Amino acid sequence: MTSDATAKSLSFNSARFLISASRLEECPPDHGAEVAFAGRSNAGKSSAINTITTNGKLARTSKTPGRTRLINFFSLNRENCRLVDLPGYGYAKVSRDMKDDWQKHLGHYLNDRRCLRGLVLVMDIRHPLTDFDQMMVEWCEHNNLPLMILCTRADKLKFGQAKTAMMGIARKLEDVQCLQHLVMFSATAKTGLDETKDALTAWLEEEQAIQ
Repeated sequence: MTSDATAKSLSFNSARFLISASRLEECPPDHGAEVAFAGRSNAGKSSAINTITTNGKLARTSKTPGRTRLINFFSLNRENCRLVDLPGYGYAKVSRDMKDDWQKHLGHYLNDRRCLRGLVLVMDIRHPLTDFDQMMVEWCEHNNLPLMILCTRADKLKFGQAKTAMMGIARKLEDVQCLQHLVMFSATAKTGLDETKDALTAWLEEEQAIQ
């Protein structure tokens, strides 16, 4: 028999802050289904999460990039379905030791979290495929983790420029087997929002079907 929690239609508007964790052992129990968002600081990750969930205050946006130093979990209206906001890297003006500590705990989450169903990599369409982005793509490819890339701030370019940028990114990633979705995205114009939600739903509901 299907439980009421499973029968509910998945709603990203239902997202609520659940818990923050600085290390793997502080994370929620490792069952159910999670999709994590990663991105270099200042790539628009928090704005993307807030747009997807229709909650402008869910993921904190800051004029000081890199302020999020914890793994933040958000519950959804399906039992044991979560969105996860991973710390941003590469821009924050913090000590090398602190950056190394962030990297270590992010690595533990990505390597050891069994309920992780996919990774959303957020990158600025004007500055795509940074060293951090390449590292995350290679990690997903090595671990056969489904990957979706959101090319944010598409509204900052003319449509033709944005399409040309997307084609260039697609060419560079054409041999990446784990890449399932490459989305032109704008939190301001809502470009790519429906496609993103559909992909997230497929990942999270696939796990529900398996269980």
